[in-house]
Amino acid sequence: MEDGKEDRAITLYFMKKIYYNKLIRDKIPEKIKKHGGDYKIKRLKGRGFELELLKKVGEEASGLLAAKTKKELVSELADVLDVIEEIKRLKKITDKQIKDAQKLNFEKKGGFEKKIFLFWSSDTGYKSNERKYKNRK
Repeated sequence: MEDGKEDRAITLYFMKKIYYNKLIRDKIPEKIKKHGGDYKIKRLKGRGFELELLKKVGEEASGLLAAKTKKELVSELADVLDVIEEIKRLKKITDKQIKDAQKLNFEKKGGFEKKIFLFWSSDTGYKSNERKYKNRK
């Protein structure tokens, strides 16, 4: 092996692997290579891609909590919107369908103008998203 290639092979051998097991943006593999790293990827299709996109919304949304500045918040919001736009494209959901659903949700549940924080409520049988997610586990 040539000296440079042998040094790189030794470096890569001793580099710690970090397992992500998640959907990534298209340019991430080339960024890893540019920084001297190696990686293993696979191309997702169909339902697998769809499921990973839905998980990605949660991942990107959790980044909102970590934002310390307005610039960071804007960047995190952009990440969330990018994933949402890809889901809309994949599922052929129009902006009009989203606006109509927002309007209906507002009519049924209201907005956030009153800034209400719920500590608890009696179990009336109302099915919130919180319950849906807890039951998935």
